[in-house]
Amino acid sequence: MMIMNEKIKASEVELTGLNGEALGTMTTKAALEIAKQHKADLVCTNILSSPPPCLLMAKGMAKQTKNIEKSAATPKKAKEIRLTSHIEEHDYDTKIRQCISFLHSGHPVALVVKIQGKEGIAAKALLERMLDTLKPDGTKQSGIHVSGKQASVTVLPK
Repeated sequence: MMIMNEKIKASEVELTGLNGEALGTMTTKAALEIAKQHKADLVCTNILSSPPPCLLMAKGMAKQTKNIEKSAATPKKAKEIRLTSHIEEHDYDTKIRQCISFLHSGHPVALVVKIQGKEGIAAKALLERMLDTLKPDGTKQSGIHVSGKQASVTVLPK
């Protein structure tokens, strides 16, 4: 949680300047005045300390860094590629290219083969063939799951 400017309730803060230089302990009002003089935001980094450490940051940079950290912390969602067990060679190549592009961008890929009737063995063979093709770009998370009307496997990026 990031507290900025007038929302800082502490009476005193430990202030660090725009270039990382320590400016010492001072009242919150004085720190806000310095922030206004430098056209910067006063950002509290840890409210549990006494006095809390605060930074001078360029206007808007605090929210931008918070958004970058938030987006980096969220895991990437698995992309699903759906197929049938009787796929033609050109379509197979297209699906492989899609998988490779997803893996290179850092997304895990869930390969799902739709099974009709007694195609379970063919579906498993297709997934094993795809895993062999994708071996340089990713590793399988677990074994091939054949359940009911579909067979699936998840490939993680290297």
